[in-house]
Amino acid sequence: MNMNSSIIETPRLRVRSWTDEDLPFFIALNQDPEVMRYYPSCLSAEQSTHLFNKIREHFRVEGFGFYALERKDTQVTIGMLGLQRVSTELPFAPAVEIGWRLASDQWKQGFATEAAQAVLDYGTRELELNNILSFTSKPNVPSQRVMEKIGLTHCPKEDFNHPALEAGSVLAPHLLFRYKQQ
Repeated sequence: MNMNSSIIETPRLRVRSWTDEDLPFFIALNQDPEVMRYYPSCLSAEQSTHLFNKIREHFRVEGFGFYALERKDTQVTIGMLGLQRVSTELPFAPAVEIGWRLASDQWKQGFATEAAQAVLDYGTRELELNNILSFTSKPNVPSQRVMEKIGLTHCPKEDFNHPALEAGSVLAPHLLFRYKQQ
């Protein structure tokens, strides 16, 4: 596959593989305090580069992962969105997480929902993945709305404190949403 080829296209977006040229955008995305407000901190350039390489490695191992998200009208990369195997230290592993992170100037336009629905459909139909879920910190209501819009259901009995965060952190309590295939 061409590294810049689309995996999925929606009316307004391309979900595609990452290229080396995307790294500066990825670093800037992870350094934006608005984008990272529901994470413990912004990432340094070095941390973002490490994460970028981990994402690409996940693709090599699994055949799927977090993709670059690009607007068709401007051909500008606006975020990341995709599927990845969850860490084994999480209480619901093994599972596949659907997640997203969009540039703050792209919010409130329906891009996350549009792309997440397409990726969820791709994951269940083309990749035949089951046990797809999503999770976020309790204060992250915008992501919870996207989860609900794409058909994920909150599972209160599976809510958890994220093991990578300090127990007293406001971000530690996480809500878990599951996709129930029809």
